[in-house]
Amino acid sequence: MAIRIDGKVISTEIKDELKAHVAELAAAGKEICLAVIQVGNDKASTVYVSNKKKACEYIGIKSLAYELPEETTTEELLAIIEELNARADVNGILVQLPVPKHIDEEKILLAISPDKDVDGFHPVSVGRLNIGQKGFRSCTPAGVIQLLKRTGIAIDGKECVVIGRSNIVGKPMAAMLLAENGTVTVCHSHTKNLAEVTKRADILVVAIGKPKMITAEYVKEGATVIDVGIHRMDDGKLCGDVDFESVEPIAGAITPVPGGVGPMTIAMLMYNCVASAEMNE
Repeated sequence: MAIRIDGKVISTEIKDELKAHVAELAAAGKEICLAVIQVGNDKASTVYVSNKKKACEYIGIKSLAYELPEETTTEELLAIIEELNARADVNGILVQLPVPKHIDEEKILLAISPDKDVDGFHPVSVGRLNIGQKGFRSCTPAGVIQLLKRTGIAIDGKECVVIGRSNIVGKPMAAMLLAENGTVTVCHSHTKNLAEVTKRADILVVAIGKPKMITAEYVKEGATVIDVGIHRMDDGKLCGDVDFESVEPIAGAITPVPGGVGPMTIAMLMYNCVASAEMNE
């Protein structure tokens, strides 16, 4: 039976470390501030923003909340970002995605200063990751790396397969595994004989966006399986991209959904906020 990798426990461990560090910085007169902007009232976004505020409060980071109406224009949003970029007391800026369809998402993400891009989505942040420079790492894949390291799962020299090539998870995940000396293959909707490729993986990261798609036939015995997906089924229960029931008996280690990768995203966002205060001194 596989080891269950507990994201709740590991994310709390990270937040407690950050809380102690933030207290030290506060004692030295350094306050950390995250600005969170939400446009519209998408229910899922409201929950995520609320969780981010709670995490800030727990760690001791000040948070500024901008809750803007649905009809906010791209220009109005850009003006707020410009003001926050210029504020010395704001260390991180986060625009909760998705934004309403009439807003130019690419223009918004480009407007955030790379020095305050705690989501790690700016092309400068992506470039820094890919050439091994210091900078912000996209929070979900950075959380996956911490899950592996803190569970004692070595990446160096391992065959790593990432299913999914999104800019938010798949591509940065591949770059981060490569930076840890993994041998990385990226699979996607055009990959031929997917199961043949995934069965080579010592570490399989699944971010494909299809409920329970990855079953036991895709997984090598003893592999570590990281499930980034999250879906609500018709019965109200949550599941991931991996069919947990069929894969758990053959995996060496596996993340559950919920309680695996999910809690790590906010923990790594908090990590980036603290890093921002130190990187930009």
